[in-house]
Amino acid sequence: MPRITQDSGAQTVIATFEMTPGTCDDLLDELRDAYESFISKQPGFLAAALHVNDARTRIANYSQWEKREDFQAMLRSDEMRERNRRFAALCHRFEPVMYDVAKT
Repeated sequence: MPRITQDSGAQTVIATFEMTPGTCDDLLDELRDAYESFISKQPGFLAAALHVNDARTRIANYSQWEKREDFQAMLRSDEMRERNRRFAALCHRFEPVMYDVAKT
């Protein structure tokens, strides 16, 4: 479970996905598999959570990493690049953005 504190030193990543209600479950399945099979096993991974809006047209993914470079290394791996292509096929667009916790 993510722990949100200003002084944790963790790198926060929030990724948003926009899709149709018809592909929401398929994308959730892909995201769950990515976390269970690959992402959670990468160096520096701390925690993550998936959120779905009530219309099933948006997914927000909150993750924490020990360092910015850990997230970037995972993102640039061959396996993640292939998974990102599968995500892209199931949604209109997605965008992972790195954040710092400004206030808790």
